[in-house]
Amino acid sequence: MSNYNIILFDLDGTLSDPKVGITKSVQYALEKFGISEPDLDKLEPFIGPPLEESFEKFYGFNEEQCKQGIAYYRERFKVKGLYENILFPEIPKLLEQLKAAGKVLVLATSKPTVFAEQILQYFSIDHYFDLVIGSNLDGTRVAKAEIISHILGELNSYDKQEFIMIGDRRHDIIGAHHTGIHSIGVLYGYGPLEEMQQASPTYIVEDVRGISGILL
Repeated sequence: MSNYNIILFDLDGTLSDPKVGITKSVQYALEKFGISEPDLDKLEPFIGPPLEESFEKFYGFNEEQCKQGIAYYRERFKVKGLYENILFPEIPKLLEQLKAAGKVLVLATSKPTVFAEQILQYFSIDHYFDLVIGSNLDGTRVAKAEIISHILGELNSYDKQEFIMIGDRRHDIIGAHHTGIHSIGVLYGYGPLEEMQQASPTYIVEDVRGISGILL
């Protein structure tokens, strides 16, 4: 068994495939600005990174427009988008095995904590998690490094070497680097191999079984 005892999981693209809910909610927000984007595939880059970053990067939104875009996004997401989401098939078994092995499981997501908790409950996997840390609805604590730092503070009785972050985008890996913990980059989510290689996680795995191989 590995020496990693505190397992931090990203949500979108790592535990579940949220493509429909996220892209349709982004589509809805863009329509409010008079921007039509019928191809949901083109909105996939919004999955994972903080929304403010993506609105600015892909549509040139200023700070005020980003705030309004996020508000529009949430109008649809909290009613429909939350549930337009599919759990990756092997995840429940992995979580069960990790808990049986005595691991502490933590959700570390840029999604607002209140939404993340609802999603875990919807999938009936909330009981596996000892701690759920996401962003705040006021737009603070969005960066993955801030989220991981908060978790390290909450679980300060453990050694840093016991922590590992699992995610599918560079933000997860960069956050782990900034906070001095190890990481696993997964390739079954939305981050391409090139992005993951450039971020330099401790490990790269192709599927959920790869996570098991490292942690169990």
